[in-house]
Amino acid sequence: MVYKIRIRRQESQKADSYWQEFEFDGSRNSSVATVLKELNSRTPLKDNSGNIVTPISWECSCMVRKCGACAMLINERPRLACSTFLHTLKGSTITLEPLSKFPLVRDLIVDRSNLFENLKKLNLWLESEAHMSSWTHEPRYQSARCLMCGCCLEVCPNFSANGTFAGAVAAVNAFRILNEEQESTHLNEISAEYKKKYFEGCGKSLSCHDICPIGLPVEELLVRSNAAVVWGK
Repeated sequence: MVYKIRIRRQESQKADSYWQEFEFDGSRNSSVATVLKELNSRTPLKDNSGNIVTPISWECSCMVRKCGACAMLINERPRLACSTFLHTLKGSTITLEPLSKFPLVRDLIVDRSNLFENLKKLNLWLESEAHMSSWTHEPRYQSARCLMCGCCLEVCPNFSANGTFAGAVAAVNAFRILNEEQESTHLNEISAEYKKKYFEGCGKSLSCHDICPIGLPVEELLVRSNAAVVWGK
């Protein structure tokens, strides 16, 4: 099947963006990541107008939905390029854009360092030997699966890269530390930062719940973190 691949391109954050279109003639079982790799393998790479263009800048690492590096907007929805297959998308035109909530680096690459800085500010690390409860094993495991790809932040109406609200990714990762930490002073520090950087800023829209590309139980983890911090449960 022949697909038209529309890509929003931009040399840098200060430059103007523009659209380029390419043709991909391949299997419907191909992933978007496979499409991008195939396009960049062309020598030279030409757009649909016959112009020779520079390779498309995008990020990837594991290619098996484990790292979150290839997060982007695919047909206006945040997804992972490695696990989004053409047969799951409607029509024969595929639109690719960078995530809009983070500073652009180039083309489909954005700077997600703010996401990781917010986790540091929440003090999300252990100061004591982890306390393990068998009845919380499953939610702790789910918390640890978070790819920190930023898809949940892309759809969050309260998150912005320059703001103080840390978003669902912080609450999801906080549960594991809140559940395992035994040092009370550190727990109090995490709780205080959590209230300021997550709980007080969340509008409870839960737009983050259904967007997770690996299907984390986001709502459950948010509830558990909120309960631990606010109600001491």
